Amino acid sequence: MDHIKSGSENIKRDIITKDVMFAFSSFSFLCIAVIFGLVVYNVLTIQSLLSFDEPIESIVITGIASIALLLFGVVLTFIIPSNYIDDKNKTYQDGTLSSLIIFMFLVALFEELLFRGIIQNLFFVYTGHQWVAILSTTVLFLVFHIQYFKKPMMLLNITIPSLVFGWIYFKTNNLLVPVFVHSIMNLGTTIMFKYKLISFKK
Repeated sequence: MDHIKSGSENIKRDIITKDVMFAFSSFSFLCIAVIFGLVVYNVLTIQSLLSFDEPIESIVITGIASIALLLFGVVLTFIIPSNYIDDKNKTYQDGTLSSLIIFMFLVALFEELLFRGIIQNLFFVYTGHQWVAILSTTVLFLVFHIQYFKKPMMLLNITIPSLVFGWIYFKTNNLLVPVFVHSIMNLGTTIMFKYKLISFKK
C-alpha cells in the first residue's frame, strides 16, 4: 500500500514539475521576445547582452562567483534554523537529478532574463548609474519572491546573490554569466541537500 502511495506521489510530483518547467520556459521565451524588441528599437545592444570580448575573465568570474555563493548558502544553512526556511525550499531536492538540472537552469534563465536582461538594463538606461540599477533590481527581485516575507531570514538568502548577479552581469556584459552562476548555485545547494551532504539546522 505504501509502495502504491509513494508511486502516486512521485507521478503527481513529476506532473507538477513538468508544468512548472513549461511555465518557466514560456516566460523565458516571452522575456527573450521583449529583449529582442529592446534591441530592435536600439534601447539595448547585442554587445551589452552577450559580449564575448573577455572570455577568460567571464569563465573565471563564473567559477569564483559560483563557489562563493555556494559557500554562502552552506554557511547560511548551518546558521539559520529550519523553521526560518520556506517550506518549498525543503522539497526541491525530491526530484530526479535530471529534472533538477533542467528545472534549476530554467528558473535561473527566466529570472536572469527578466531581472538582469530587462529590468536592470532599463534602470541603467534611464539612470545611467550601475549600482542604482543593481540595487533597484534587487528590491524588485525581493518583491518577486513575496513568499519569503513570511520568513524574513530568507530575504538575506536572495539579496546577496541578486547583488552578485547584477554586478557580474555589468562586469562581463554577458547574460550567460549570471544565468550559469545562478543555476550552479541553486543546483549545487539542492544536490547537497538531496544527498545529505548538508542539512538544515534544527
